[in-house]
Amino acid sequence: MNKKEKAFDAVKMMREIRDKISSETANMTFKELKKYIDTRLKNSRLKLIGQ
Repeated sequence: MNKKEKAFDAVKMMREIRDKISSETANMTFKELKKYIDTRLKNSRLKLIGQ
């Protein structure tokens, strides 16, 4: 079977993002994790659903 090289691999990208976030938040308390999420959301252009 001959596999084609993908121009964009969404699964690979998602795994890399998940692994990066997991390593950054590995030993955080709930309070630290909440602050991390709030900061990341504030610094992005994304909006939470319903806002």
